[in-house]
Amino acid sequence: MRGLLVIGHGSRRDEANATVRELARRLATEPRQDDDGCAARPPHSTALPSLAGPAGPRPWGAVEAAFLEVSRPDIGEGYANLAGAGCTEIVVYPFFLFGGNHTRRDLPAALDEARERHPTTRWILSEPLGLHPCVVEAVRARLDDTLRELVDAAKHPTS
Repeated sequence: MRGLLVIGHGSRRDEANATVRELARRLATEPRQDDDGCAARPPHSTALPSLAGPAGPRPWGAVEAAFLEVSRPDIGEGYANLAGAGCTEIVVYPFFLFGGNHTRRDLPAALDEARERHPTTRWILSEPLGLHPCVVEAVRARLDDTLRELVDAAKHPTS
């Protein structure tokens, strides 16, 4: 069975950690949409036919959120939860904007350590968001929201 481990940096701010947990929850429970708002990516139905299993377009038997620092569960605990659920293949998604020391050094070290405790498993690390075309599109959408707020503020001054 394939599992998904969504890793966030970890924060003392509960809201930041809640975002990582919410992403993991959505990846576990929400069906993937053909039209998800990212015109830069082809629909999944043609892009990933081999991943659709009995559960449809969600290829994960289990999904866990974990954190590199500060928060729990840590990477070892999240990995152990997936292994305990029967996952032998663990896809790891670093919910980070770009690659750096954490994604190139710290995460692989923690994952190797976790795998030593669960030798019947293997893991593969996804790239972080970076400049994926859908990230650029999401940034444009946020900027559009901000520009709309400026226009609305100009139309309805509060002072």
